[in-house]
Amino acid sequence: MDFNLNAKNESYRARIRDFVEQHLLPLESNPEAYDEHENIALGHLEIMRGKAKHEGLWCLQIPEHLGGKGLDISGMAACYEEMNRSIFGPVVFNSAAPDDGNMMVLAKVGTEAQKERWLKPIVEGTVSSAFAMTEPPPGCGSDPGMMQTSAKRVGDKWVVNGHKHYITGAAAASHFILIARTSDDARKGLTAFMFHKDDPGWEIIRRIPIMGPEEHGGHCEIRFDGLEIPDENRLMEVGDGLKLTQIRLGTARLTHCMRWLGLARRSLEIATEYVNTRESFGQTLAQREGVQWLLGEAAMDIQVGRLLTMHAAWKLDQGDFARKEVSMAKVAVADTLHKAVDTAIQLCGARGYSKDTPLEWIYRYARQARLVDGASEIHKMVFSKTLLAERADFWRWGV
Repeated sequence: MDFNLNAKNESYRARIRDFVEQHLLPLESNPEAYDEHENIALGHLEIMRGKAKHEGLWCLQIPEHLGGKGLDISGMAACYEEMNRSIFGPVVFNSAAPDDGNMMVLAKVGTEAQKERWLKPIVEGTVSSAFAMTEPPPGCGSDPGMMQTSAKRVGDKWVVNGHKHYITGAAAASHFILIARTSDDARKGLTAFMFHKDDPGWEIIRRIPIMGPEEHGGHCEIRFDGLEIPDENRLMEVGDGLKLTQIRLGTARLTHCMRWLGLARRSLEIATEYVNTRESFGQTLAQREGVQWLLGEAAMDIQVGRLLTMHAAWKLDQGDFARKEVSMAKVAVADTLHKAVDTAIQLCGARGYSKDTPLEWIYRYARQARLVDGASEIHKMVFSKTLLAERADFWRWGV
């Protein structure tokens, strides 16, 4: 592959970099810019989103005919990385999870009527969304086959009963994608549906407290008790729920990597600025060999993560499922984010551990990277199985 960005992608990347520098990095130092869950406060978010729309930097990942800018996945990789040099970045450009993945899958599989009703408001930024799949034990986590939430057809409607938890963004969402069991078939037993927050028959039990700063809407536990969903709000065919999940998560997992690389870079930027000016025993910290080793190793790991991510993005652009490439990127970049911010805190000392920089925010946020959208151990199983099946061909070059 050619690692040079085309003119369109480079233009968007450079403009996003300027926007982040001019508007978002300064905003992070304003205590009033944060809500009670340590995310950007809604008033400030509305202002920044207005600026992003005005500058033509809104919803880059969605096709132009649906209201976006139509970037390919390689372009998204470069731009999402720049966005998340700010902890506020992705949500400002309407490129944050879970809306990001939900919009992309609806753009791919929704009917025209479904796109108009369910996708368009998310693209416009007038509503947010959630993806309801994960369940408490004995329900599904990494194994969708353990799905307990059921949808039973009654006439032209589906009646849903069950229990979900850690549903990101649920407390703020208006539009939900729900995965529920519709049969006992091992491969075709799950089906996907859309429902609205005002539909009766479901409730948020609680917003689950977490270790790190939270996305808008938190991570919620929800219960379904007779929620009725018209068949017209079913996504794809009956039994295609697992297929929809795979379509959504392939690119969505990689967009996590893109964003995490931005946070990793920001962490090293803060550290390098500090060690270049902080003196100790007649030298700046940057002049010390041990410091150089720490910085160099973290910088190298970030570059490895960027190459893995861009290679997976390129393969997705070619129409490949890129399953092993996405899984390898997910594992590597999750580890790299933690290593980069941990290194930065170590080099910045007490300043890094304090709230005088966003490093402690990034550190707490980074711990979830090895868990979300499949734990690292699950992804290692994915590409190790591929290795066992392909043997030497695991490392083949495309022709």
